[in-house]
Amino acid sequence: MDYKKALGKLARDPVVIVSVARVALFLRCALFPNQLAPYDPYTPNPALRLRPPNSAHLLGTDEIGRDILSRVIHGSRVSMLVGAGAVGFGLLFGGTIGLISGYYRRADKWLMRVIDVFMCFPYVLRAVAVVAIIGPGMTNLMIAVGTGSLPLFARLMRSSVLSKREEDYVLAAVALGAKNSRIIVSHILPNIIGPIIVSATLEFARAVLSVATLSFLNLGIQPPTPEWGSMASSGRTYLQKAPHLIFVPSIAIFLMAMAWNLLGDTLRDILDPRLKER
Repeated sequence: MDYKKALGKLARDPVVIVSVARVALFLRCALFPNQLAPYDPYTPNPALRLRPPNSAHLLGTDEIGRDILSRVIHGSRVSMLVGAGAVGFGLLFGGTIGLISGYYRRADKWLMRVIDVFMCFPYVLRAVAVVAIIGPGMTNLMIAVGTGSLPLFARLMRSSVLSKREEDYVLAAVALGAKNSRIIVSHILPNIIGPIIVSATLEFARAVLSVATLSFLNLGIQPPTPEWGSMASSGRTYLQKAPHLIFVPSIAIFLMAMAWNLLGDTLRDILDPRLKER
């Protein structure tokens, strides 16, 4: 595959340009929120409560007078951090299960039955159940959302390993007496990293939505930490009087999820070995 040609083609796609720019903007906000936020996201000012967007507060203020733009900017760090931790947790444990299941056939039956039990429950329900058991909080939220994505990575890794373990170069390594660990690390993993990266990127978008959903239900990040789901939840009471309280964080959630979905599609087009110029 000609990666240079594929990258050149995608670089001329306006959708790709916008999605990459949007992801870069969210990363910038997550890494340096204090440099971008015009106000302290935690400091209340009751005299300015429920102000609509204006020149001093571009996105208005919330029910206790905090600047919404500042809270949205700081909220991007929370969403990105929890999303990355959740995807990392799911990939680490789910990928390990799938790798063992795909390579060691004796373990496949039992490990996949465990994954089947996980998949009997909806994604969000699995996350809610874990939060209910271990409690809310940032670290617990990473584990809860990561548990929800664990079956996806397990099945993806298993199917990828199964498709590669019978390849000639793997069989040659086995015939030469290479250890299983060397075969996995040197011959199998490098050839299945593409779909894993794409799936992790797409799963990141779902993790962001799940974090916002749990926080909206008061099962995730707790106030006063700025988080988009909890911001939207607290704004429900003032929907008619100050609709920007719920619309602004909701739009931020939408833009973040859409940006990572489009980035995942872009990476899939680049890493797909069957990509051809049309």
